[in-house]
Amino acid sequence: MAIQRELFLKILEDAYSAYYSIVPEENSELPLVFRADYNAQDEQYFFVKSAQIWKNQKLEYAYVFSAPTLDGATARRCMDWAVQNMLPKVKPHKDHQYTNCKVIFIVDRADEELRTAVQKSKFSKSYGPLSLYGYTELLSAVVDLSAEKTTTNRVGHGLESFFRKLFALRHEEA
Repeated sequence: MAIQRELFLKILEDAYSAYYSIVPEENSELPLVFRADYNAQDEQYFFVKSAQIWKNQKLEYAYVFSAPTLDGATARRCMDWAVQNMLPKVKPHKDHQYTNCKVIFIVDRADEELRTAVQKSKFSKSYGPLSLYGYTELLSAVVDLSAEKTTTNRVGHGLESFFRKLFALRHEEA
């Protein structure tokens, strides 16, 4: 039995709220539901904090779009908008490792045009020579609720296992 989109969006928002800051977005022309921001800073030091060995910063911005169904052109427009919305937030510096943009489409039924648009989507940008100031990549996924199937682009394969776990958790609760 297929899960209802509103229920799945609530499950997804709860899952993201554990590590991400949820930002409600209002965009009248795109089916954007919310944005989730993640910020992590890691460091390693030797005995005392003033003897720092290394430090890095990882950022992610996840944009969640939802509709009963989407066409490929709308999906590409949503991905382009998300990347353009995220890029001004990137502040490259010597401790910046990456800032990724996740675009997730939650649909009742995904057609082949939408799956192909997501699979072929790509964006990457390096900052500084040899990416010394970090990089940015686009991770995209479409979640077909009727088939409980996730399709991702090349760099977004981690999203597929994440959604597989969410579907398994939902079946355990039922």
